[in-house]
Amino acid sequence: MKQFYPIIKVLSPLLICGALGVEIWTLYALQTDSPLPPLPTGLFWFERFALTAHAVEGIVASLFAKSRQQSPIPYGLYTFFVGTVGLLELFEQPASL
Repeated sequence: MKQFYPIIKVLSPLLICGALGVEIWTLYALQTDSPLPPLPTGLFWFERFALTAHAVEGIVASLFAKSRQQSPIPYGLYTFFVGTVGLLELFEQPASL
């Protein structure tokens, strides 16, 4: 599994940035009465699920980062962008008491 970490660490931030872009585009379109992005509805739900899951992972990483000698905010942001890989890396580190 660890052999895929580098690939995930490149693809995941790109996809999350794309999902954030779609959300910003959608919010802008709704605020300005412009047409919504021409994307399938299923894609909207998938990107919203991914953003929510990554946000939860980032929050969990922020909460546990201090016990693993990591700075909470940067590690939470890192985990938000790379997802589960960030959590796995965090929990591989020994906890301090």
